[in-house]
Amino acid sequence: MKILEDIWVYFAQNILTQPAYMIGLIVFIGYVLDKRPLYESIAGLLKAVIGYMILMVGSSGLVSAFRPILTGLKDKYNLRAVVIDPYFGQNAVTEGLTKTFGRSFGDVMLLLLIAFVLNIIFVRFQKWTKLRALFTTGNVQVQQAATAFWILLFCFPKLGRIEVLITMGILLGLYWSVGSNLTVKPTQELTEGGGFAIAHQQMFGIAFVAWLAKKFKLKGRKTKSLEDYELPGFLKIFNENMVATGILMLFFFGIIMLVLGRDYFNAMYVTTKGVSGLAPGASFLFYILTTSLSFAVNLTILQLGVRTFVGELTESFVGISNTILPGSVPGIDVAATFAFGEQNAVTFGFLFGALGQFITIGALVLFHSPTLILAGFIPLFFDNAVFGVFANKEGGAKAAMLLPFMSGVIQVLGSAFIVTFIGLAPFGGYLGMFDWATVWPGFTLIMKYLGYAGIFVVAAILIAIPQIQYRKDPKGYFQIVNDYEGYVATHKKNEMGGE
Repeated sequence: MKILEDIWVYFAQNILTQPAYMIGLIVFIGYVLDKRPLYESIAGLLKAVIGYMILMVGSSGLVSAFRPILTGLKDKYNLRAVVIDPYFGQNAVTEGLTKTFGRSFGDVMLLLLIAFVLNIIFVRFQKWTKLRALFTTGNVQVQQAATAFWILLFCFPKLGRIEVLITMGILLGLYWSVGSNLTVKPTQELTEGGGFAIAHQQMFGIAFVAWLAKKFKLKGRKTKSLEDYELPGFLKIFNENMVATGILMLFFFGIIMLVLGRDYFNAMYVTTKGVSGLAPGASFLFYILTTSLSFAVNLTILQLGVRTFVGELTESFVGISNTILPGSVPGIDVAATFAFGEQNAVTFGFLFGALGQFITIGALVLFHSPTLILAGFIPLFFDNAVFGVFANKEGGAKAAMLLPFMSGVIQVLGSAFIVTFIGLAPFGGYLGMFDWATVWPGFTLIMKYLGYAGIFVVAAILIAIPQIQYRKDPKGYFQIVNDYEGYVATHKKNEMGGE
């Protein structure tokens, strides 16, 4: 038993929770099952791992450059507040589990295993479950397992260890399966049959935004997307994505950095021993320029990484779909969507989401909220920028601006409520992304006030969602995965009044 446990711990630490190697392993298995030569399978594995590493360079560059700027508002002005950010949230749970519930964070890894195995089983028996996506984003799974663990202990503090692991394993496995499955249709339409779904922190949000954005379309009139707008005169520089991103980030973060002041960044340089911050005597102006423009650099790197690994993943997954998990797609990091659709939608989504967050944070201060929320970069960008992409695709420019703004408001209000309600606020962090500021607060209320019956209600809601999806389009439901071109052709005929 100890040997099996050690094997699992090794696999979980080095592969399951490391998305680059997890996706590389999936690619390798897919090519082997597709009976490709061994050298092709190894080459695919390496290309997928390297591509994902490139994506993570861009992604981590975005986070590491801008998180200190946003949290600097907390440090400089000595605000006692909660930062909404998945890593702050994970750290808060890690610190609070022992102090609040006397539980170990080690159980989170067992919870992750149960949920992941159930995700595989649900997809394997999709004839009955109607679930089509396998959640493969390991770092996200750890963050969610930690927060879910806290939520269940808050609702049922007297539950034993085994009961907690089994109950939350089932609910989390259902959430991963159902959530990623909800993104199949909007992602296939965005990528024109890219062959993957999204497995991240805003899966219900993506489905909701894609659905709501379609309401912005006016019958008989062409809906203008961001790419349809020809900017006048000197504003035409915003037609170039890299230039637009650089200018807007320079304006957005430049103001925040000026507010924080030179002394703050000099102190950061000393604290981090030169890893970040502004060296004494260096130009503050060019430090602001370099930091702000690095946003465009890291976004470009991220998009290159997506293009590198997504092709290998979707091609190799054919082998898995044809053998182990027929009719399924991999659920991957939400950053993969940035390489599709209108590129300026990423920037507009981010900015309008940020505007929504900052206005709502101001309202919390004005109305003396018991919990003050501080913006974290990951929800700001990896929720709202993505919503901008999907909203622009489905509903045009107005949707790409209004829906991320609404998301920013919801992220702050939902997080302020739930982090106060479940007692996590004193530890300074919460996951804070769209699903965890909307869906999970709802689930928490159901379980807290309905007791053990609430567990069955939440499970029933999740089980019912794919069944409802299937009944809306039984003919195209699996076709959109197995034969996207056929799906498009069939639906075009239906729109024209054909079969």
